[in-house]
Amino acid sequence: MAEGVPTKTAVYAKLVGARLRGQMSYRTSFALQCVAQAFGQLTELAIILVLFNRISALGGFSVHEVVLMYAIAGTAFGIADLVAGQLDELPTQIRTGRFDVILLRPLGTLAQMMTADLHLRKIGRIVAGLVVLVYALGHNDVAWSPWTALLVVVAPISGAVIFSSVWVAANAVCFWLVDGQEMANAVTYGSNAFTSYPATVYGPWLRRFFAFVVPGAFVAYYPSLALLDRPDPLGGPALLGWISPLVAVAAATAAGLVWRAAVRHYRGTGS
Repeated sequence: MAEGVPTKTAVYAKLVGARLRGQMSYRTSFALQCVAQAFGQLTELAIILVLFNRISALGGFSVHEVVLMYAIAGTAFGIADLVAGQLDELPTQIRTGRFDVILLRPLGTLAQMMTADLHLRKIGRIVAGLVVLVYALGHNDVAWSPWTALLVVVAPISGAVIFSSVWVAANAVCFWLVDGQEMANAVTYGSNAFTSYPATVYGPWLRRFFAFVVPGAFVAYYPSLALLDRPDPLGGPALLGWISPLVAVAAATAAGLVWRAAVRHYRGTGS
């Protein structure tokens, strides 16, 4: 590459940096938006706590064990929402023809969509998830070892990759169904709701779909079992608690293939 010509990574970094600087220019507004995002995240936790005012266990798990799953899932979803949430705008981009402009640029279409309008305020959701995660780790009998310590770090990141992959694949459907946003939301936000609770509380059909077709069980359920050194009530092998990074790589690869096929299918708005 000729000297002075920026790489694609440098271009993406400059685009993201410009948008983030713009959001940070109104610091009071930014801080309030972060607090609102954190409050929204903690509202979901309040629902769990209300449930445990009526019951002593949920799907065979105590309140602190469920909070651990919720914290891992919430942190992972917050990261994915920050990185991939912009894909919710894809149907509008397609209907208005703005996606045609993206195709004309010498940059990857998926990367352009994911860096188009980063909302830094979503960091509030991530911070809230991390705070709850620290609390949950301190109130559970975690089988600490170098491996479980590493898993605490890797699990939310792997979960974020899984969620982001689901976001990409689900929204890619909009290239075939322009009004497919509701279906995409059912998968993306539905998988978030699924991962916040033990898989044991769901029926067999729903459990199989969100656990393996949409690999939501590998976001928080199986890693939590590994951290707690608990056998899977559903009979799964203990190995499942440790393979979230592999599942994340497989999910990202599959999502990338789906996106490429969808973009090749796209023929423009015709206007």
